[in-house]
Amino acid sequence: MLRNRENRPAWVRYALAVCGTLALSACASKYAQVPPRLDLQPYGRVALVTFASGDEGQAMSALATQRFAEALLASQPGVEILELTSSDSVLSSLPRGTDPVVLAQALGRAKDIAAVFVGELQVSGVKPRARLGISDASLRASVSAELRVRLLSTRAGGTLWRSSSAASGTVGRVALAGGLPSVAIRDTEQAYDEVVRSLVDDVTTDLRPTWVKQ
Repeated sequence: MLRNRENRPAWVRYALAVCGTLALSACASKYAQVPPRLDLQPYGRVALVTFASGDEGQAMSALATQRFAEALLASQPGVEILELTSSDSVLSSLPRGTDPVVLAQALGRAKDIAAVFVGELQVSGVKPRARLGISDASLRASVSAELRVRLLSTRAGGTLWRSSSAASGTVGRVALAGGLPSVAIRDTEQAYDEVVRSLVDDVTTDLRPTWVKQ
């Protein structure tokens, strides 16, 4: 049986009208895209040198460089990245530990590029952390790393942009509670991968466009 809308109380009709207005307002809301803080479109093409690291972090460094390139290409389509490893003729001709400014200027002359990304990944390695309580105890093994990235001008070697991030991940855990032990061990490569993903996601924030409500 249908009810006559006119028989509804006034406050009900008012509430329905307000809800309808709010719904229409929400639908009519517009969002505008804000360009990334670091817009690489004016450069057209930039170089990315494999991030430096110590011997213990070379695998993670190569992975972090790859993920950085993927994040850059996904957030700023149309930008060309010249990915350079230590086997590049220009890089191999420079002494190990060459100042990044000198490196950037050498690449600018040889590759005809205006800017180059350089970075450094520091890995702490696996470190145990213990916690002792009155009735329980735990031992946790974790790995931590810090990533620092800069965009350098190849003309003067000046810093155009910089970003850094630190992250850590748990590799394994041993706990004793109520006299009963529990052991949790993760794959080390998986833990490293999660740390790298967190680092890259953080340092590339300025490369991604955002949306704001108008």
